[in-house]
Amino acid sequence: MTKLENVTVADAAWFRAPEVRAVFACLNREGFEVRAVGGAVRNALLDEPVMDVDFATTAKPDDTLRLAAAAGIKTVPTGIDHGTITLVVDGVPFEVTTLRRDVDTDGRRATVAFADNWAEDARRRDFTLNALYADAAGAVYDPLDGLPDLLARRVRFVGDADTRIREDYLRILRFFRFSADYANGDFDADGVAAAIRERHGLRRLSAERVRAEMLRILVTVRAPDAIRVMDESGLLLIVLGGIARRSRFERIAAIEAELEMMPDPMYRLAALSIFVEEDAERLAGRLRLSNDERNDLMGLASVAPWFRAPLGKRDLETLLYRIGARTYLGSVLIGWAASGAPLDDEAWRFAAELPREWQRPKFPVNGADLLNEGWLPGPGLGAHLRYLEERFIASGFTLDRETLLALEEKNARPNGLAGSHPET
Repeated sequence: MTKLENVTVADAAWFRAPEVRAVFACLNREGFEVRAVGGAVRNALLDEPVMDVDFATTAKPDDTLRLAAAAGIKTVPTGIDHGTITLVVDGVPFEVTTLRRDVDTDGRRATVAFADNWAEDARRRDFTLNALYADAAGAVYDPLDGLPDLLARRVRFVGDADTRIREDYLRILRFFRFSADYANGDFDADGVAAAIRERHGLRRLSAERVRAEMLRILVTVRAPDAIRVMDESGLLLIVLGGIARRSRFERIAAIEAELEMMPDPMYRLAALSIFVEEDAERLAGRLRLSNDERNDLMGLASVAPWFRAPLGKRDLETLLYRIGARTYLGSVLIGWAASGAPLDDEAWRFAAELPREWQRPKFPVNGADLLNEGWLPGPGLGAHLRYLEERFIASGFTLDRETLLALEEKNARPNGLAGSHPET
């Protein structure tokens, strides 16, 4: 296996962390070897943040469990049939996977056999820049010549692109995600061509797996480029089941960057895919969105497409009060993107920054207050509470509790205020 001269991750903060050192110490015993692999090594060499550390080992799963137990390290059999065990050191989880090779694949899952050959393990990985390993001393091993690709920021499939994709069709979406996060220049032409040839496999994937990758693609560094290539290749139509609004997507990404906001996947999904309210329900089902994600999308669909121009301060505050900060902000950003207004438009910027500057006031009356005033539980109480809240909003949120409770009980009914009578 190719050990690179003068290439090391030994100075990386994650590599020196006591928890990482404990995993190396635990599994570098009895003739077994363990190496950090994939994202941690890749990002360390690019001087980019490392979020988690994965390991590959020559130890079989039973040996990994035994060695971890001897070291007093907690284990979780995350995917033991595929050789993956999670070691938890001082609360920090690390996935440790036995070297393996594919015996059979069906485009969604693989049957694997355990191996002791590092190069063989590398050849079953997706991209060359992910097939890099680091040993306990920090030395980097590169069996597939992935380092030149990494340093040039080229995202290429390992070996034959079509073969890699057929092993797991999710790799089509992973190709676009990694390209959007790491690639410079045009996306790898062979990879794009293979994704187009194998596009039918996207329909075989579970909605949950597609959802996870798509939401990650939407917030990548070069998300507009990924969406453009996917759209022009016909892949986006397969994933979303509808026509994309690329221009609006590109603009919301630019607006978020201008405002120095973290990209939001649901805002971006709505900007890309919502034409009418029904689109939200369709997408929520198609991508198996969580309840919170579905509610986000439904809220945006009910407001965002119709948010045409910045309103006055009072109207903006009223809208923010009614729909909440999250739906409000997404609606403003999508409305701004759809308007074509420039990135330095002061009115749109004011609308977008309002949630930072204006704290939503608390409505000072609740049901218990009305019960104490003699109201009976029921629809009448609820109707009067809503009436008082509308008066509170109309006042510019200035009416206090006592003033509101003193207002005429215009909504009183037999099941409302005790002792009241039907109007005649």
